[in-house]
Amino acid sequence: MKNQVQLITYVDRLGGGNLRTLQGLLRGPLQGLFGGVHLLPFYFPIDGSDAGFDPIDHTRVDPRLGTWSDIADLTQDVEVMADVIVNHMSSDSPQFKDFSAHGSASEYDGLFLTLDRVFPQGATEEALLKVYRPRPGLPLTYAVLANGEKRILWTTFTSKQVDIDVTHPLGQAYLSGILRSLSEAGIRMVRLDAVGYAIKKAGDSCFMMPETFAFIDRFAAEAKALGIEVLVEIHSYYRRQIEIAARVDWVYDFALPPLALHALMTGRSDALKQWIAVRPTNALTVLDTHDGIGIIDIGADAADRAGSPGLVPPAELDALVEWMHDNSGGQSRQATGAAASNLDLYQVNCTFYDALGRDDEAYLAARALQFFLPGVPQVYYVGLLAGHNDMDLLSRSGVGRDINRHHYSEAEIDAQLQRPVVQRLCDLIRLRNSHPAFNGRFELLAGEAHELNLRWSDGEHWAELRLDLRARQHRITHSDPVLAAA
Repeated sequence: MKNQVQLITYVDRLGGGNLRTLQGLLRGPLQGLFGGVHLLPFYFPIDGSDAGFDPIDHTRVDPRLGTWSDIADLTQDVEVMADVIVNHMSSDSPQFKDFSAHGSASEYDGLFLTLDRVFPQGATEEALLKVYRPRPGLPLTYAVLANGEKRILWTTFTSKQVDIDVTHPLGQAYLSGILRSLSEAGIRMVRLDAVGYAIKKAGDSCFMMPETFAFIDRFAAEAKALGIEVLVEIHSYYRRQIEIAARVDWVYDFALPPLALHALMTGRSDALKQWIAVRPTNALTVLDTHDGIGIIDIGADAADRAGSPGLVPPAELDALVEWMHDNSGGQSRQATGAAASNLDLYQVNCTFYDALGRDDEAYLAARALQFFLPGVPQVYYVGLLAGHNDMDLLSRSGVGRDINRHHYSEAEIDAQLQRPVVQRLCDLIRLRNSHPAFNGRFELLAGEAHELNLRWSDGEHWAELRLDLRARQHRITHSDPVLAAA
């Protein structure tokens, strides 16, 4: 993977068009900004119950966006990452419809997980309560199939997203077919969505168990044989993330967004420094994604809060959430938790720019921090344009995450690119992409409690970031006078 900034985007929400429109943006007003692009689900359909994360056909590009040939064309300009939704598929998929029509007689009977498949001896209350849940309630949906059979389906996320048995030959063949389609289109990196929940085991948490790691190892080996790197997407206790990183190609640094906000709220660098000392370097650094801002990633381990404290004490974590809500004028509160449907318990839904109260200097300081930490930076399309909360979309959909999933027209993009904060961010991206120091050695320099000083050096080349967290400002200096400091 290139050591350059990547873009995360939905194909249809940046420019309001299709794959060719997006390619035109990357060749036009966004030219030279990104070495890669993570295309959020472009499979058929893109407008299901979970914005494409519930595919009916994972091997088919939604025709409203284009074709596999368009994907292949895009890979000639930038590296392309795609999602593999390993945990589930849509209840509208042909496979599930056949299962619903024929029940136990269906050729897909082994593909979908039911309660009795996971608990063949029956499930006790204790065993069900042990299952780790990202959302309220049990991961189960009572269903009457089209043929009249009654089943209790395993549904980790929503009733429309039916979990598959990734250990069954049918599940393995399904995932192998997806990998082949992506490989043939020239995609060389995939993100395993919700992989932490992929393996179910009676009497266990059904989340990131040894069996889950074994599945990731097998999948990654198959992907590697096709020339594809694997990014594992896990929101979890920070020490578990470190353990996961040691076993996979790439992980997200999901601790960074809340830690950056915490440092800018408190004016202190202690929690950030603690994280920098132990964080994995095979990380994609993010401040925002299509999901919310994680809280679990810096909090105590839910399984042992006293024995496994987080990077930030509980009282400060609570204060951070309230600070974000206040900065957004209460908008994020309307999109988070019980206020909106299908929301994770551990995330605050808000654009990162609004979480900082639309403070340009604080926003650029956070981006500078992101770009100076070891790893490959990713910038979400809303964050690229320092976007505001989309309250209209939230009110129409009732889905909290939509507050940070605005649909930008080409005219809006042109207008937003003229804003000084966006232009300065683009300059910062260009510096990160082109300065040779970022291929060298990273150092955390000494500083006061309210400061964070980071340095990269490679031979005669160097770049240095000095953050004043109390003032919420940053200063970058570097060895190359040709490149303008951000």
